[in-house]
This record gives sequence, structure tokens and C-alpha cells, in this order.
Amino acid sequence: MPDSGYILIVDDEEGIRFGLKNLFIRNGYKVFEAENISTALSIVRKEEIDIALIDIQLGNGENGIELLRQLKNVNEEIQVIMITGYGSIDTAVASIKRGASNYILKPIKNDKILNEVKRTLEYSRLKTENLFLKKELNKNYTEHKIITENKQMKSVLSMADQIKNAATNILILGESGSGKEVLARYIHFTGSRANGNFISLNSASISDSLILSELFGHVKGAFTGAVTQKAGMFELADGGTLFLDEIGDMHIDVQAKLLRVIEERCFQRLGGVKKIDVDFQLIVATNKDLGELIKKGLFREDLYYRLNVISLNIPALRDRSEDILPLSRYFIEKYNLRYSKRITGLDTPAEEVLKAYNWPGNIRELQNVINRAVLLGQDNLLTTEDLEIVLHNCSDASKDCDKQLQFSTLPNSGSLHSRMEGVITACETKIIKDCLMENNNIKTKTAEVLDITRKTLFTKMKQYEI
Repeated sequence: MPDSGYILIVDDEEGIRFGLKNLFIRNGYKVFEAENISTALSIVRKEEIDIALIDIQLGNGENGIELLRQLKNVNEEIQVIMITGYGSIDTAVASIKRGASNYILKPIKNDKILNEVKRTLEYSRLKTENLFLKKELNKNYTEHKIITENKQMKSVLSMADQIKNAATNILILGESGSGKEVLARYIHFTGSRANGNFISLNSASISDSLILSELFGHVKGAFTGAVTQKAGMFELADGGTLFLDEIGDMHIDVQAKLLRVIEERCFQRLGGVKKIDVDFQLIVATNKDLGELIKKGLFREDLYYRLNVISLNIPALRDRSEDILPLSRYFIEKYNLRYSKRITGLDTPAEEVLKAYNWPGNIRELQNVINRAVLLGQDNLLTTEDLEIVLHNCSDASKDCDKQLQFSTLPNSGSLHSRMEGVITACETKIIKDCLMENNNIKTKTAEVLDITRKTLFTKMKQYEI
């Protein structure tokens, strides 16, 4: 996606659409066009549109204000600029109260509409960044609490307390959802670097082409789209902690550059010549067997030994069953505050259901179950009925995968990964479709429920032709 953004032009006059489309394409935007409400909604459901330009008076009796309302239902983050004549100024002003960013008067002047679009997109990006920073700040102060009665987990915490003030590299091992980032935050916010930044990056969630810019930053003009200078994560973590999750998914070429920064404690921004000295504690995490990756040539052995100065292995939730109920009570308190509920706990049968479940998704799955149960719960105590709604969905997903395994024609050659692709595709497709249906096809809400970014959701929808 280009840095300038994705624009949707909605106007029943083909000439206006043609002129605006060419104007924005010349200025580096990706442009879509629609002449009516149904076409516009179809585009927004398929594409990650940043800003829509809507004529208030559409053809065939359709109204741009109604389209504005429907667009906001599909994607509440989309920015909308209304286009109107002098006779509809009052309507345009009213549209701002309904969520439009601004309005432009006809006849349209190229420089004015370009400036307005640029300003609106910049405001949107700053708003997104502020929301991200607020979310990170909240996580800093609330999501490093470790709750455990488990002997093995207490041993992990004891080791973490011993080394948290040392400037040493730490490797955290554990299954997905077991709490690796929470432990990393615990080490940072209870240690000597608590006043510094905690900077985190999931190596599996970002493309190889972008990860270098995220880690090292870049100077203006370093590559196409680098219109300003940007500080990277190494620089932001100076004096604090850099947490790299899913380190096993990092491309081997990026691993070589990471190793050099670890050894030299300095780096250069992309396109820059100035060496920047940094002092940070590095914590990495993975749910993969790095030894096996080394044998396959997918992970550098020298980097492994640099990272594995201290290793902390978090047990799976099924191996620390004594923590299920204390964690559940903690999450109930958390979501009581979020949803203004007064749920006091779980009844005895509900507790037994939680203790009997295997928790393949670990603490993250337990948190999601309690989140939805608190949101939907009607009584002071959560019951088996409240939990079964969620746990049944988990079981359904597993059954769908089982059916795929039993009834699909699977390849009888190739690697395990290649044979599993069809099964994974079927499971993810059904889960995404069901979640979209449950949330009235609102992608922002769907992404939140699935705990993925809207960008990831759009990518998977395109991949699976949903």
C-alpha cells in the first residue's frame, strides 16, 4: 500500500470521477471509484480505504449522507470528505456531525482538494498513532502482572528477578499464548530500566522488506516513500528494553544485521552514514525449536548463542492447572472495569469446566473466554452456560479442522507444512466468515474479536477470497 493512501471517489457523474481519479493517481494515491451506494460499500468491504470523497447528491435518488452512515458502520476509522454545491452547504455541515471530516464546495479546485485530503490523512495517521501510544502506555502499567501458584512458574519468576537488573540478553521459550510478552514486561517494569521505553516487535507480523525500517529507522529519501526521517526501534529502546517476539520467524538476512547490533551496540539508519550508539536490554521470545531451525539453516547458530545467555521456559497452562482459577478471577476484575459489570466470580460447575478444559491456546485463550463471558454474562456469577457459548465455539473450530482432515483429499507427498495448507485454509476461512457474520460484516470489530490487525484481516480475506 502506498504511503499516500487509498482513496474512494463516489459521484454519479463520470466526468468528475475521471478528473479526480487522474489527479490523485498523478499524486501517488491508489484510487477506486463508484457511482452509487452499493458499489461504494462493496469496495470498502474488499479494500482498506483510507478516505472517501462523496458527492452529497448522488443519482437515482441516492443520498451521500446515507452512504456516509453505512460506510461508518462498515469501517468506523474511514475518513470522509463530502463534495457539495453552494445550495447544500447546510447538509454538508450536518454531515460533519455524523462523522464526516470536512466538505469541499463545487467547482472543485485541484490544489484545495489535494491539500484537504493530505491534511485529513495526516490527522488520521496521528490519531491512530496516539491511540497506539495510549494502548501501549496502558499495557505498560497493567499487563506485566504475573499471577501464579505453580512451582515451575515461580521458579521462572525467581530467575527473572535475579537477572532483570543485568544488561544481558534473555531468551523466553513457551507455547503461543503462554505469556511470553507479559514476562518480558515484568522483567522491564520491575527492573532497573523501568523508566526507559519498552519497545516490542512481533517478527512474524511484519514483512521482511519492512522489518529493517522498523528496527533501524531510515533517513529521508532512503527509499521510495521515505518522505521523512524515522527513528527505529533500536533507537527508541535506548536506555530501555527491546522485545522481539517470534524471533524464530525472522529472516536469516535480518538475523545477521541483528547480530551485528548486539555485538557492536551501534547501528546506522537505512540510507544514513552516522553511527548511533545504543544501550538496551534485549529480550527475545519464540514458540519454535531454535535448535531444529539451526539444523535446517533457518536460524544462525552464532546469533542463538548470543541470545541464549539466559533462557526462561514458561510452562503451558495445562501444566499449571492451579493457575486457571486465579487467572480467571483476575480477568473477571479486568473486564468488569472495561464493561462496567459487577460479576463477582464463577459458580462451582463453571470452575470445574475451566479446570477440565485443555486450553490449547493457553492464557490468551482463557483471557478471551473470560472477556466474552463477562461481556455476555447476565448474573453476578458466571455459569457453565456463559462459558459454554465460548468454549463451544472453540470446539466447533476444532471439529471443522477434524472434518477437513477426515473428508478432504489431502496430498500424499510433500512436507508436513505443504500437506497442512489446505486444512489451515479451510479452518481460517470458516472462522473469519463466521466472525464477520456475527459482527454484521464490520471489519474493525471482527479484527478486534479475532485479536488481529485490520491489515491482517484484509490480507487473509483477499487470500481466501472472502
